Amino acid sequence: MTGLAVVLFLVALATMVATGARHWRIPAPSLLVVAGVAVGALPWMPDVRVDPEVISVLVLPPLLYASAEEISWRDLREVWRPVTVLAFGLVLASAAVVCTVASLTTPLAGPMAFVLGAVLASTDPVAVTALGRRLALPPRVQVMVQAESLFNDATSLVLFKVAVGAAVISGAVSPPRAVGEFVLLGGGGALVGAAVAGMVVLIRKRTEDPVLETVIALVTPYAAYVLAEDLNTSGVTAVVLAGVLIGSTGHKLASAPIRLQVHAVYATVVFLLENVVFALIGLELPSLVRALAPDERGWPLGVLAVAATVIAVRLLWIFPLSAVMQHRRGAGRISWRVPAVASWAGTRGVMPLAAALSIPLTTSDGESLPHRSLVLTLTTGVIALTLVVQGFTLAPLVRRSGIALEPEHTAREEARARGSLAHAALLHLEKLVDLEAVPTAVADQLRRDLENRLGAVDEAGTDETAGLRFAIADHRAMRRALIDVESEELQRLYETHAISDTTRRRIQRSLDLEDLGLAD
Repeated sequence: MTGLAVVLFLVALATMVATGARHWRIPAPSLLVVAGVAVGALPWMPDVRVDPEVISVLVLPPLLYASAEEISWRDLREVWRPVTVLAFGLVLASAAVVCTVASLTTPLAGPMAFVLGAVLASTDPVAVTALGRRLALPPRVQVMVQAESLFNDATSLVLFKVAVGAAVISGAVSPPRAVGEFVLLGGGGALVGAAVAGMVVLIRKRTEDPVLETVIALVTPYAAYVLAEDLNTSGVTAVVLAGVLIGSTGHKLASAPIRLQVHAVYATVVFLLENVVFALIGLELPSLVRALAPDERGWPLGVLAVAATVIAVRLLWIFPLSAVMQHRRGAGRISWRVPAVASWAGTRGVMPLAAALSIPLTTSDGESLPHRSLVLTLTTGVIALTLVVQGFTLAPLVRRSGIALEPEHTAREEARARGSLAHAALLHLEKLVDLEAVPTAVADQLRRDLENRLGAVDEAGTDETAGLRFAIADHRAMRRALIDVESEELQRLYETHAISDTTRRRIQRSLDLEDLGLAD
């Protein structure tokens, strides 16, 4: 099977499985992994090998960027303390414990066991985001889990580079040198990400070309990643920070038609890459198993031991942390609900796979790196196991915990926000009427529309508008002006914490669609 045939097969498989997952209302990443393993185990299926550059350079940046864009800077500031503790402390603890367990249950020696620990120390933002889209988690919990998965990946990959350096040179790395390299990689990546975000904002403020805007949106994550890697810093950190910064200001950088077009194109790209890579994880596992050496055949025990370890360490870290935080807030009774969901949402996915695939083939002496295939197999096995076990059981756990938001809650918040927007637009319209800056017929029509939104006019009142005659161009211009007022009011509601980021994005999209419908 040629490379092109494999790509087409993966796209077709991912599309069919993802469509079925939506129809059956089950998590697509979990089902895609199961389908990939089933297809890869077929006797006539050739071995699937993936070039590390394909995952780390082609697939990873846009998926990380899309996940980061969904996190608002305001919400991130509210959860930075627990996210920092998880992104640093939990990653280091997970790497150390996984290293120990792998050394005891597999043939991996110290350096390669440390590499495995660094690879699997963090959760995966792509998997967490994909699973989280199906769950109506409270905004704070959703942001915390998603932000942690983004920033602990940056920490884990920086730690991974240190671990690989130790394994390749066949020697230990001194703690001061490891800390220095950690700061250089992470801090340098953050600076590159902020610089790229600043340049993109300046460029997008000066262009109104939909095609150019779309190209810029697609190129931005690759620019941040490649530039950071070329400067020997963390490309993942650069992409994550650029995504968060641009995502928090993106609604101010373009008009409604451009925002809608960019969103549609990017959603398509993310859908294809996201689903293909999860299918690839499952598809590659059987071929990795067939390539193992005789002394590595006990890999199933290693997968079970390491998977249980990463889950247990996460549980033992998050529950005490949550108890301390609840106690500081003066909670009378410690709740298990939020820490249980946050712990169980820690699936592994694309990031560990990309890291494992990038492990060098040889040491600095030119010899083959020992047990590289076993590290790949264990990594892929743990990814598949966590995606299947945690992915299929996360939704029932959320329902059992009772923390999921009821549809009525979201509907009420959105209804209140829309009412506030209509009220702000109505006040602005009355000011224009007082200044005689709008034709009377146009003002009457717009007033009736806004009052209908506020529930002040019954259905009989709308019949009278059918006979009104007014200039279509004037109506469009005024309605667009009022949409601008509503957008400003929407941003005010968000900045004053009256609505969540999810509600803001949903209403902004509806305003953009209405604006697009007013086009000549």
